Amino acid sequence: MNPFRVSIGDNPDVCAESCAWIEIKEALSGAICQCAQPGMAIEARRVVERVPGDVDARPDGSMHARRPGSSSMSRMIAVAASGVCRRYGRRWALTDVTFEVPEGALVMVTGRNGSGKSTLLRILATAIRADRGTVRILDLDVREDRDSVRRKVALLGHRTHLYEPLTALENLAARARFLGADPRRGPLLSRLEEVGLADRGDDPVQAFSAGMRQRLALASVLQQQARVVLLDEPYGHLDPPGFLLVDGLLQRLRREGTTVLMATHLVNRGRNLCDRGLVLEAGRLAYAGTAAQMPQPLGADGAGFAEGA
Repeated sequence: MNPFRVSIGDNPDVCAESCAWIEIKEALSGAICQCAQPGMAIEARRVVERVPGDVDARPDGSMHARRPGSSSMSRMIAVAASGVCRRYGRRWALTDVTFEVPEGALVMVTGRNGSGKSTLLRILATAIRADRGTVRILDLDVREDRDSVRRKVALLGHRTHLYEPLTALENLAARARFLGADPRRGPLLSRLEEVGLADRGDDPVQAFSAGMRQRLALASVLQQQARVVLLDEPYGHLDPPGFLLVDGLLQRLRREGTTVLMATHLVNRGRNLCDRGLVLEAGRLAYAGTAAQMPQPLGADGAGFAEGA
């Protein structure tokens, strides 16, 4: 039996929102939970150790996390997708994708090329619309409350949207004014320092390498101080020190309680950093659970999914 998670309460025959979450390892005699599928009883045992980030998942793909001292009832659902479908021409990029992410979770989204990762993040960010299904961000409907959602969500996409003739500082200043944030040089230099570009603030972006542009785009995303951050391949174009920089930024966002969904092929790295993982296969959700228990990707070292697949 593949590991997944269900819940049982003090009465093992009854499931409740407030009950503890358990991990199914194998069929064992003892507690019975009937919440996985209607009419199907699943034998389970309790797990002593909590999962990383104290995050819980349900068999339907939903994910719930608890902060120390809080109950599951008190956690807001930051991202909720239900039956999401998206089509490009005759090809369905996403089909019936359903999951929930609690506020403050750090989630890796992975899968082969063309599996729908970028499409999913763009739908969550309101950059494109789903053809079917519903999406709610911090209890706001992305169709009905698009402007409100955009004020709470930051997206790092494949395109950096930087103004190449402007300097790094000028780019951040323009972004700050758009956000109504502080456009003064001092705070902006602090942002550049966070991404290792403090000494390049007065250089035009057109002179930057791809990795430097990626760092500047990350700084621009951090400016928004969004409650939900969506990162599409944040390690792209970066050198090894840049990888460590992104690791540190992710850990900081987690400490601050920011909800992060990160699309990446670097599965082993994601396992070490993230609470949860989503795997997309041909536009369908193939796995939702702890990052540590994600299926082994293609490739001998498990570093990521095979290019061109």
